Amino acid sequence: MSALSEPHFHDEKAAYAYVEARVWPEGPVCPHCGGVDRIGLMGGKSTRIGAYKCYQCRKPFTVKIGTIFEASHVPLRIWLQAMYLIAGSKKGISSNQLHRTLGVTLKTAWFMSQRIREAMRSDDFSAFGSGGGIVEVDETFIGRIKGAPVKRSFHHKMKVLALIDRDTGKARTMVVDKVNAATLMPIVKANIAREAVVMTDEAMAYTTVSKHFAAHGVTVHSAGRYVDPANPAIHSNTVEGYFSIFKRGMKGVYQHCGEQHLHRYLAEFEFRYNHRIAHGIGDTERANILLTGVVGKRLTYQTTREA
Repeated sequence: MSALSEPHFHDEKAAYAYVEARVWPEGPVCPHCGGVDRIGLMGGKSTRIGAYKCYQCRKPFTVKIGTIFEASHVPLRIWLQAMYLIAGSKKGISSNQLHRTLGVTLKTAWFMSQRIREAMRSDDFSAFGSGGGIVEVDETFIGRIKGAPVKRSFHHKMKVLALIDRDTGKARTMVVDKVNAATLMPIVKANIAREAVVMTDEAMAYTTVSKHFAAHGVTVHSAGRYVDPANPAIHSNTVEGYFSIFKRGMKGVYQHCGEQHLHRYLAEFEFRYNHRIAHGIGDTERANILLTGVVGKRLTYQTTREA
């Protein structure tokens, strides 16, 4: 039986119950005052599904308040379908495809996608390479900065930095303005433990890495060397593989991304990578993990267009 045949994908009441069980694992919590004791389910034939009332602050609420679902007229069951599809698509799923699959407008599909990507954004800032692990660092270029003149070099392109912790199999990505030492090294030092072994290519931006970390392995890509023959552990192939998936998705599925939205697309690919099958996480569990990230990340359409 297909996972999309589950009741919460097709019945609105079941969808609310499903979300409540994951957002409120210990019972309803008032988003207005934080109360948990004097809360009751509102009755009456005209009362909307999943409506509660807090008798401490006297305000009604649903599980959608304070989440990416707030103020959305899209049924919650459709939101759950969209989250499952995006979480389970290795290279992403376009707004056009969501629009056709879910039966919502293209504008709604785009906005839902942006909200879901915001829920994918990680709040975990623990250091990579703790305990002396290996961390691969690399940067890539994609798309074009709006208004920037096209040049032979990469200056007109958007720039992305990625870190991969080999031991945990986790990735961390971010948009950067420049690919020089002044920009990259503060980020590297802030995200990697001092006892870590750092792997990079021969880029000048990383020449001082050995001063700040336990060791620095370098592969000279310009010479066609991607693994050190004397020490096969010295390479950055893992992060290169990560970028290959990211670029296939961005170019083949999304095709275009404005600079103001790139950080959300990075969050999407990072989330799927960090919760992939290799970590024992299937599509259903990945969608459930995504659901736990919906709280406190509400976006409005206007701020999404401007951000």
